[in-house]
Amino acid sequence: MTLIRPFRALRPAPGRAGEILAPPYDVLSSAEARERAKGKPWSFLHISKPEIDLDLGVDPHDRAVYAQAAKNLDRMIAAGVLIRDRKPSYYAYRLTGREQRQTGLAAVASLADYHTNRIRKHELTTPVKEDDRVRQIEAVNAQTGPVMMAYPAAPAIDAMLASAAERAPEVDIVADDGVRHQLWVIGDDDTIGALTRAVNALPALYIADGHHRSAAAARVAQARGDGAASHSYFLAVVFPHHEMTILDYNRVVRNLNGRSPEELLAELGGRFSVKASDQPVRPAAPGEYGMYLAGRWHRLTIRPDLVPANDPIGRLPITLLTRHVIEPLFGITDPRTDKRIDFVGGARGFAELERRVSSGEMAVAFALYPTQMADLMAVADAGGIMPPKSTWFEPKLADGMVNHVLD
Repeated sequence: MTLIRPFRALRPAPGRAGEILAPPYDVLSSAEARERAKGKPWSFLHISKPEIDLDLGVDPHDRAVYAQAAKNLDRMIAAGVLIRDRKPSYYAYRLTGREQRQTGLAAVASLADYHTNRIRKHELTTPVKEDDRVRQIEAVNAQTGPVMMAYPAAPAIDAMLASAAERAPEVDIVADDGVRHQLWVIGDDDTIGALTRAVNALPALYIADGHHRSAAAARVAQARGDGAASHSYFLAVVFPHHEMTILDYNRVVRNLNGRSPEELLAELGGRFSVKASDQPVRPAAPGEYGMYLAGRWHRLTIRPDLVPANDPIGRLPITLLTRHVIEPLFGITDPRTDKRIDFVGGARGFAELERRVSSGEMAVAFALYPTQMADLMAVADAGGIMPPKSTWFEPKLADGMVNHVLD
């Protein structure tokens, strides 16, 4: 078995991608998906969020929802909107956002290597979300959402992907959010073999976004057995780590845990330098934070002696904030379940942090320096787990571009 292999993608028929491609299933609520899919009978949301085709009150985890996904997928195949390639191939998938471009390799990745940690994880999963993806895969007999992964420095792979992307793309559309999605088929045997060997020579691959998808694929494979079958691999798009972008993932806290703003500032002064600012504070280094409190921004810079040099998890911006602010000052020890804290993805901007606090909903906001890919890889190499909500990748892969049918 190899780390990756080519596959026969189920994908949009020529000229149909614009009608099909949709945001990942987990970035939209059911209500948002209903709105997005209005007047779009071929939107992939009918497969990834099939509750939109059922009564408003339906539980998204009801059996009828997964049955509807299968019905909708069959309908799109029967109509010729989705077609399956005859030959196993690789695919170059390019995302072009506002400020950067990244070109990855769409393939199926070995679950055997996932289990031995050659495909490395950095995030915990939750049973409810895993169960949802397992039921989805079983219902449609396919993996319909790719896992975003990273590969370490490999100029030869970069060059092969760049060469594949010199031709006219099979798909070239700009999504509603302004992100351009392009796809090239890599079908010649020599290039397929060269890519397989080059990736197989890498020490590891790293899951960036999609831990629940990969965990669900592993559970389906375990239940089905037969390690040589198609279900022993999971759908992925693997990007060069140096092209990937992680945005800041910020925090808002509901109250000051019995303190006044002045008391909070005084206590922070024991561990940080605190400077008021007339402008929103975008941290310029891992030990810096922007804090919006009582209508004003402050720049916090942690004391250098509080940053552990050789601890890949301990030196993360979110770990430092948690250990020195979130836990000791606010008493929040489990951010996954504590309703006093919420998370705001960097794509929403600082205006969203100000709005949440100025509205009275929250008492204070913290803007963090983004996690770096090198940090993520160091944590994964050490077998560690990142704190929850540590990474927000942009741009995101589209659902519907490539799908892995489980023959």
